[in-house]
Amino acid sequence: MARTWEGAAGRLMLALAALLHRTVTGKAARRRLHDCRDAALRAAYRRGVPLEVLASRTRLTQGRVREVVTGGRRPPVDEAA
Repeated sequence: MARTWEGAAGRLMLALAALLHRTVTGKAARRRLHDCRDAALRAAYRRGVPLEVLASRTRLTQGRVREVVTGGRRPPVDEAA
């Protein structure tokens, strides 16, 4: 009897692991997580957190954070004379 329960519990845990794997590592899930992160970065920037602090705390480059807080647009580049 114990063998049957262990087998059923094992199959249930395997199904849960597969579901979590698809949910967390899927392309759509990664996109949702990045969207949520980007929204939090924009909100923090609007509330006065400096760009350098955002970059260092999230371990992203300053260029990437700047891109996120400007809404995906690259900031204008000053041409050197």
